[in-house]
Amino acid sequence: MVLARLQSLLGEIYDVEPPLDVAAFLVTDRSIASRWAEEPPATDEALFFRESDDGLDLALYVDAAVLQRLESADPFARLTEDNLQDCCTALEGVSHLLYLAWSALQGRPVSLLELETQAEVDKFAATLLLSGARAGREVRELHDRLFAKVRFASRLDPEQLRRYQAANRFAARFCGRLAGRWLDTPRASHQGFFRDLRRFYRLPNARKMAHAHG
Repeated sequence: MVLARLQSLLGEIYDVEPPLDVAAFLVTDRSIASRWAEEPPATDEALFFRESDDGLDLALYVDAAVLQRLESADPFARLTEDNLQDCCTALEGVSHLLYLAWSALQGRPVSLLELETQAEVDKFAATLLLSGARAGREVRELHDRLFAKVRFASRLDPEQLRRYQAANRFAARFCGRLAGRWLDTPRASHQGFFRDLRRFYRLPNARKMAHAHG
């Protein structure tokens, strides 16, 4: 299952043990996902969560069509323009679920903006590996594709749109600085790049957002 492999990939990138199995929380039917909110999901991916007496109830919606296309065009075999959007949709959902669960186990509060910003960073880190981009122009082109050529879903409400736009800006700045420091030189250091990513992942909310803002 592609989602399980994306879960493992993010765990490896950040050197964390995934705190749960994404498959156990997956919902692929939009009508079932709608039961978690007042309206159907505005995108092909959505994380639902609510506190209960037993802790935190979670559900991850990823549209069935997205998963079907990824099974047919496996990004682990080859990441192309044709499957990039679906891959990023799936990555965003997995990122949301894992980061929220990991933060909850650490006893750390998470804002929606932090959740979205971390997902944008995760997409860049994961697609960097999946695409095989190593340094220089390849990395710059991937950064441009993910952050400058992005289009936001038309069904987002104004508050959601502002949050997505802000997360895109913050992640673009952070990933751009990180790539410029470690990957835009003749002696590219992926070790340094991923070391700094792991530090960023573990920063508390206020410090993370300040660091991303630059």
